[in-house]
Amino acid sequence: MSVLELRSVSKVHGRGAAEVQALRDVSLTVAAGEMVAVMGPSGSGKSSLLTIAGTLEEPTSGVVLVNGEDTLRMSPGAKSRIRRRAIGYVFQDFNLLPGLTAAENVSLPLELDGTSMRKAHLAALKALEELGLADRARHFPDQMSGGERQRVAIARAVVGERTLLLADEPSGALDSVNGESVMRLIHSYCKRGVAAVVVTHDAQLASWADRIVFLRDGRFVDQTAAPAGPESLLEQSS
Repeated sequence: MSVLELRSVSKVHGRGAAEVQALRDVSLTVAAGEMVAVMGPSGSGKSSLLTIAGTLEEPTSGVVLVNGEDTLRMSPGAKSRIRRRAIGYVFQDFNLLPGLTAAENVSLPLELDGTSMRKAHLAALKALEELGLADRARHFPDQMSGGERQRVAIARAVVGERTLLLADEPSGALDSVNGESVMRLIHSYCKRGVAAVVVTHDAQLASWADRIVFLRDGRFVDQTAAPAGPESLLEQSS
């Protein structure tokens, strides 16, 4: 079953002389349990692809399906619910709330969706334990390393049985060891049935994906299902 499906999606920003075409007739299907890496130079449309896939903005044309539902026909309230319940985000700069502990950061999306504080807290502790962060549950973000903060962000993105994980350069602020650890964690959740779309510039990390697609000037220009190696990926994404 496809968790995410983009059909002939285009996105235009601005008007007239300031018009910029971010995406051009892009189609992409991501199945449950599949990790797709998106590579391409800066300005190729990668960020627009993620924000549209996550229902944070609408395409100028095309269709966006999440778990088989047409998100463009949803009310704003329905879109908010699908973001809270089905879609998790992992950002390069972690986006953790500094005044909340690790457990509170992870449990917050569940509480916002109506889960009781106790149940949300227990779910957060379980997610943190699975990522080796049980002893950091009461720590604040500034008391943790970059790798630990990114693992907390992943826990927040997958808690609550989400089906789609969107990651924008999740290893960009990390060293190579922690970056590979993050990709390994995302890969492990895909093995449980989560679908993931990961934007990365790192060819070595992209090789963790089941499939790699290359964006240039808003179009998919190539894809590979079996990476030949980091060097070949760098050539295609430059």
